[in-house]
Amino acid sequence: MTDHFDTLLDQMTLAEQVQLLSGADFWSVNAPDRLGLGTLRVTDGPNGARGGGSLVGGVTAAAFPVGIALGATWDPDLAHEIGTALAAEVKSKGAHMLLAPTVNLHRSVTNGRNFECYAEDPELTAALTVGYIRGLQSQGIAATIKHFAGNESEIERTTINSDVDERSLRELYLRPFEAAVKDAGTWGIMSSYNKLNGTYTAENAWLLTKVLRDEWGYDGIVMSDWFGSRSTKPTMDAGLDLEMPGPTRDRGDTLVQAVEAGAVDAATVRRAARNMLVLMDRTGALRDLRPHHEVADDRPATRALIRRAGAAATVLLQNDGILPLAPQGTLAVIGPNAKTARIMGGGSAQLNPHYSVAPWDALLDRMGGDALTYAPGCTNHRWEPLLTGDFEVAYRPKDQPDADPVHTTTTNGAEMFIIPPIGDGTLSPSDVQVTLTGTYTPTDSGTHRVGITATGPCAVYLDDALIVDGRDWQKGRTFFEEGCDEVVGTIDLTAGQTYAVRITVTARSGDNLQFTALRAGIGKPMGDAEIAAAATAAAQADRAVVFVGRSGEWDTEGSDLEDITLPGRQDDLIAAVAAANPNTVVVLQTGGPVEMPWAGDVAAILQAWYPGQEAGHAVADVLFGDAEPGGRLPQTFPAKWSDNPTQSQDRQVYPGLDGTVRYAEGLLIGYRHYDRHGITPLFPFGHGLSYTQFALSDLSVTANDTGASVTLTVTNTGDRTGTTVAQIYVSEDAPQVPRPDKELEGFAKLSLDAGEARTVTIPLDHRAFAYWDQDTQGWRVDAGTFTIHAGLSATDLQAHAQIALENWTGAA
Repeated sequence: MTDHFDTLLDQMTLAEQVQLLSGADFWSVNAPDRLGLGTLRVTDGPNGARGGGSLVGGVTAAAFPVGIALGATWDPDLAHEIGTALAAEVKSKGAHMLLAPTVNLHRSVTNGRNFECYAEDPELTAALTVGYIRGLQSQGIAATIKHFAGNESEIERTTINSDVDERSLRELYLRPFEAAVKDAGTWGIMSSYNKLNGTYTAENAWLLTKVLRDEWGYDGIVMSDWFGSRSTKPTMDAGLDLEMPGPTRDRGDTLVQAVEAGAVDAATVRRAARNMLVLMDRTGALRDLRPHHEVADDRPATRALIRRAGAAATVLLQNDGILPLAPQGTLAVIGPNAKTARIMGGGSAQLNPHYSVAPWDALLDRMGGDALTYAPGCTNHRWEPLLTGDFEVAYRPKDQPDADPVHTTTTNGAEMFIIPPIGDGTLSPSDVQVTLTGTYTPTDSGTHRVGITATGPCAVYLDDALIVDGRDWQKGRTFFEEGCDEVVGTIDLTAGQTYAVRITVTARSGDNLQFTALRAGIGKPMGDAEIAAAATAAAQADRAVVFVGRSGEWDTEGSDLEDITLPGRQDDLIAAVAAANPNTVVVLQTGGPVEMPWAGDVAAILQAWYPGQEAGHAVADVLFGDAEPGGRLPQTFPAKWSDNPTQSQDRQVYPGLDGTVRYAEGLLIGYRHYDRHGITPLFPFGHGLSYTQFALSDLSVTANDTGASVTLTVTNTGDRTGTTVAQIYVSEDAPQVPRPDKELEGFAKLSLDAGEARTVTIPLDHRAFAYWDQDTQGWRVDAGTFTIHAGLSATDLQAHAQIALENWTGAA
């Protein structure tokens, strides 16, 4: 049967069909002009829509809570709302497709991109994924679920081979993608950089064709991650539709010639081109001939949604009754995150927000200046604080560093991510020397540290004196593993004196990704005196709130953490403040777990993640009880780093060795690991306190044709309205194959008035009881008994029931 896509394809030459299969530039795909077709434009996500500019600066955009924060909400309906709002953001940037959501699992506690992913559990991740995609695509904007598959670490991520057994893939790592296809109907999927069981995912026919299209029935497109496609015939034959970004490297004329030589079947090109046309039609891009235009659309409704979602994500880890705070009395506001709004992680998810609200700003609005005192106490930066101000930028050919600039521009702040085109496009980002000139005026006298990271040889001069010499460049862990580690120099500066700053960077060809980037900073170190001053401030106030954690410098794409201790001297700061004032509340902002040696010494702990542009307001809403701490942990917080599932004497298990990372723990990630090995976590998966109390009762389970149905009653036994998450875990009593002790298979988020009881029913299909049978290549339930556990966390299981099931098998 011929449709209008076949008609279009019949009108296209081979070269025009091939044109659809690679980017025209960094963010767009052009259909053939001759046929009057439009351009498909994509934008990075998932916690906003940055638009078509660089990773730094550009048109402002709304910054939503990051992935792990959304995971902490345990609320698919809220994910749907956020997806719907993000569609409007994408449209404001003149785009048709959002590169989101990110749904890889929290295999380790140190993955630099855990902040961008939802959870350690596949079912929680799948439920949120479906909500997010349905909301986004309900407005005609395509989702691009990523990274498919096996990208659970940022170490050597562009080349590493993820060695994962098929059962673990099917039951864990592929599950969110399967739900995105079967339940949400996603229109886009992005392949990961890494190899999966020996083959790059962009060339992996088992993954992209057998599983994705033949078994799951996927009818959307598969695109590469940026520069993640390395070949012509292997990617085409495997089922990779779109190579990004443009201009093309392995398609274009090369693909045309491969077809003409018989190396690639013309039908393969036509099938991929058809997939692209269907996507463009679904999103309206096929007939969208409007000039590209981006606007900053700062909507009141979006502001309100972000603030509400930030509070819904905030997890109350412990509380001796100090929270919610009484509005009266004095408050010492302490810590490196108090006056800095930590709203997002680093990497391709970052954007230029409309605004950002720091905790200090929100507390000042609420309590007034007379009730507050402030002390930073210490720093927590990974790199020296960014050099801000206006800089002139000159671009020259790198082999002519003394020539007149071929292009000049300005930038606000010494941070740049340079992608083509530069000026008129004659100069490539890999063939350029970049010089920034500006000034710096310190506010304090004394020794300052000056640092720079860059993707090529670099240097920083103050008043023409060489302060930082990075010209002997060595590759490190910045800029997606294409940049050096920070090179630092020191200089004594005088407060109020203005110094001339000159920064130079010479481009080099990237090993895997092609761009030029730099970041320079300057800061005055803190020491014992600042911690002592913070303790004094705490002692003189009725209560102290310490804002600590990490930032997008630590929680970032392209670099894993080295441990889970708080950076710098933050542990010392908390200990000193708690010793000075027992009424101390700690507010953590991190993209994952941290060790807390001071947990027993503080009155309360809130985990606020990176909640988006309304960060300060969302945290204040929870601190004062205007909003319930609605979050529950989507990742287990171990007591110490060595307790986590990937800790091993075998470096191939983590961080990887000789080009391979081996998922030796199999199914035992997250809470499954702690269960099996009898390890007590600091805070378990699913944990989160309320400002009221809840009880579960009347648990029953009934078998039916589709699996089973679980019914239970949830009662608010406290004296105020609150939210909780009823969690359902399943155990097989006498498994015939090794299985985790229990697995999350259902949940319900509820808001109940004081004294209210509500009965909820949670369906469990056959898959909730099944395992992947490698021999039959399908899903299997063995006849026997299963125990259903109902609880408020993975360790707070309050009710149990048994059910007997018959044999069942299901296709992939």
